[in-house]
Parts: sequence; C-alpha cells; structure tokens
Amino acid sequence: MNAQDWGAIALTLRLAGVSTLLLLLLCVPAAWWLARSRSRLRPLAEAAAMLPLVLPPTVLGFYLLLAFGPHGPLGKMTEALGLPGLAFTFQGVVIASVLYSLPFVLQPLLASFRAVRQEELESARLLGANRWQRMRHVILPSCRSGVLSAACLGFAHTVGEFGVVLMIGGNIDGETRVISIALYNQVEQADYGSAHRLALLLLLFSLAALTAVYWLNARKNE
Repeated sequence: MNAQDWGAIALTLRLAGVSTLLLLLLCVPAAWWLARSRSRLRPLAEAAAMLPLVLPPTVLGFYLLLAFGPHGPLGKMTEALGLPGLAFTFQGVVIASVLYSLPFVLQPLLASFRAVRQEELESARLLGANRWQRMRHVILPSCRSGVLSAACLGFAHTVGEFGVVLMIGGNIDGETRVISIALYNQVEQADYGSAHRLALLLLLFSLAALTAVYWLNARKNE
C-alpha cells in the first residue's frame, strides 16, 4: 500500500471513531426515550431516525449538500457566524456519517432498553437513585452487550460508507478521501491490485465486526 492508501485508512478510522462517539452520546438518551415514551409522536420520531435504512445514501448526501452549501440554511448560518463552510470538509462528513449511521446504533440500543425490567428500575428508585444514577448503575450495565453491539455496528458502518461521503465530502486527499472512495479511484484507474488489497481489508474488517456483534448477542442470551 502507498502513502495515500494509509492516509485514507487513517482518515477512515478517525471518521469512524468520532462518529461512533457522537452517535453513542446522541442515541443513548434518544433510544431510552423511544423505548419508554408513550407520546403519539414516538412512531414518527422512530421512523425518521430509521429512514437511512431505506433511503439511498446519495439522496441524504444531496440534501445535506444543499443544506451545507452557501445558499442553504446551515451554510448561511455558518457564514453569518464567521465559521468555515461544512461542505467538502471533514466536519461535514462527520455530520453526514452520524445521520447515515444513526439507525445502526439506535436499533441495538432500543432492543436492549426495551428488555430492561421495570422491577429493576423501581427498586433503584425506591433506594433513592435519581434518573442519572439509574441510567449509570442499572440500565447501562444491564445493557452492556447492546451498547457494545451498537458501537461495533456504528463504527463498521461508518468505515464502509461511500455514497453519502462522496456527495457531501467529495474526493479530497487527506480531508474527505476515505477507504471506500480510495477503492473507487483505484478501480477507475484500473489499478486492480491495489483495489483488491483495500477491498480485502474492508471485507475482513466487516466480517470481524459482525462476528463481534453476534458473539456479544450470544453472550447476552446465555
């Protein structure tokens, strides 16, 4: 592998790490609300969060590009604040990745939170634990495998993203060129040897990530 390939790998791992951390911070409270809420808006909120499962990534990337562009609402807001634009930047790709990988983190968390027994929460509440303490000492420990599965799936899905990253980030070396885009470039250039190495790397990584998820689920069911 050449320096550009290693740069793409490093950028991909950085993107996946940052996105996964943000996804966990966002999805843990969101999943708990969806799991316990009786609001009439809950089905709509859950459907909106799961939309990337069926929405083509280029569609999401297209609308994000419009929003982040100089004439879009987010583009105008960042310009008014004196901040750099988000289109074709690493920060923009992070936002796009968080939105696109949201269902893959939210689903395992939802399944785990819905399995938490109400008796455990009531016992903790009677012992004087507040909401944060119940989340920290009861809910998250009992849902550890679900949280780890969510992190694995979110990380792995971000590593394999292509369409949404290409739409919002383009193909900028060292800024937005992740592994999947580097692989696409090599195929376009008929450099099949290099493309094979990157494709095999992604294949093995995906297999390892899914094996970890199924192993965690098997341990939870023991």
